[in-house]
Amino acid sequence: MVPNTAKQIIEKAKELGASNAGIANVQLLKKSPSHAIIKKLGMEIDGINPYKGISNFDEIKWPANAKSALVIAVFHPKEKPELDWWTGLKGTTGNSELIRINKELAAWIEEKFKIKTYKLSYFIEKGGIYLKDAAILAGIGCLGKNNMLVTPEFGPKIRLRALFMEEELTPTGPIVFDPCSDCEEYCKKVCPQNAYDNIILSPPEVGQAKLPGRDGCFSRAKCMIQMDKNCEEAGVDIYKMQKPAIDIGDIEKTKHSIKYCRLCEFACPIGS
Repeated sequence: MVPNTAKQIIEKAKELGASNAGIANVQLLKKSPSHAIIKKLGMEIDGINPYKGISNFDEIKWPANAKSALVIAVFHPKEKPELDWWTGLKGTTGNSELIRINKELAAWIEEKFKIKTYKLSYFIEKGGIYLKDAAILAGIGCLGKNNMLVTPEFGPKIRLRALFMEEELTPTGPIVFDPCSDCEEYCKKVCPQNAYDNIILSPPEVGQAKLPGRDGCFSRAKCMIQMDKNCEEAGVDIYKMQKPAIDIGDIEKTKHSIKYCRLCEFACPIGS
């Protein structure tokens, strides 16, 4: 494989509409913090299981021949909140755009380089990956104290998608970037549910130093309380809506749109 294959793929991703892209090694991804935590603790963390009907997670079900993960990122500015509005069984318009880019990019990679690709589900139990971990390994950004991916160009205001490739390409990360080390933690102060107030996970419990929110303080349960509140405000039962598959490119508007809280994103001074 020619040395500049990874560069060409990243450039093509941007040409198709991605704001950034990078490549991670699949073997390293299997050992990344989030994947290690879920294998050790299972789906239910902090008293909540976001994957309804899934109680156990005993292995990462990825294609055996997958060697590289291509991660794409799309900028989600404050001025375009509709990209993240839940519009029904088929997800959000922002996710629809990510799916389109992934689909076209996979077809281009297979035609140009004869590399087999695998478009991934958003859901871990269906063969998906933890996108933040993959993006960090791909050099797109770092894990912020808000438990979100923080990028040099856009801060945390991005959305991610990924695909696997049956070719071992040179990883593009991780990068040396940590804007949170001396930050005043604006993200934590603005959270309406105080989701960062207490330590939820500790290194001895998990068996590793890298934790959600960097020090294990992020409460998924409290964040979900706010998301459920946003659903109630829109008059939508999100759990009933999730029963059919939502990973579909063509999105039809429904009567109600859920406008999820993004205060921790907007409070971050990076990329503004």
